Amino acid sequence: MDIRIGNGYDVHALAEGLPMWLGGVRIPSETGFVAHSDGDVAIHALCDALLGCLALGDIGHLFPDTSDEWKGVDSKLLLEKVVALIHGRGFAVGNVDITIALQKPKLAPHIAAMRSVLAPILGVSEDRVSVKATTTERLGFVGRCEGCEVWATALIVVE
Repeated sequence: MDIRIGNGYDVHALAEGLPMWLGGVRIPSETGFVAHSDGDVAIHALCDALLGCLALGDIGHLFPDTSDEWKGVDSKLLLEKVVALIHGRGFAVGNVDITIALQKPKLAPHIAAMRSVLAPILGVSEDRVSVKATTTERLGFVGRCEGCEVWATALIVVE
């Protein structure tokens, strides 16, 4: 069986008055992500992990933040396009694992919703989509509520 593994990482700054999208879910918050797209840092890291599985670069290369075409785009659309690339090369998603580092708001109440949004886009059952959240115990830029960072790992298999 041909399997491939990829890792992704992304970070976005936080600012007041912007929407916060994580894992395709709107999170109630006074702050949101500074970004060219909707700023869904979890989906961005996941896209990079999937692209990494086949050495296809990163989302900045495929969907440049200098292009008006992608300004304000819903990151779920970017993920759909990345999954289509994976399928176009004869692979399917096996499973994904996402870790979100954000001091506040607390994400535990939203994790199930993230999994249910991401699973159908990825073409897998929810038990193949892991989403975890952590704080940095008030350390670093995440702990100072200046931004969010996300790590993602993806496994793909031949269809």
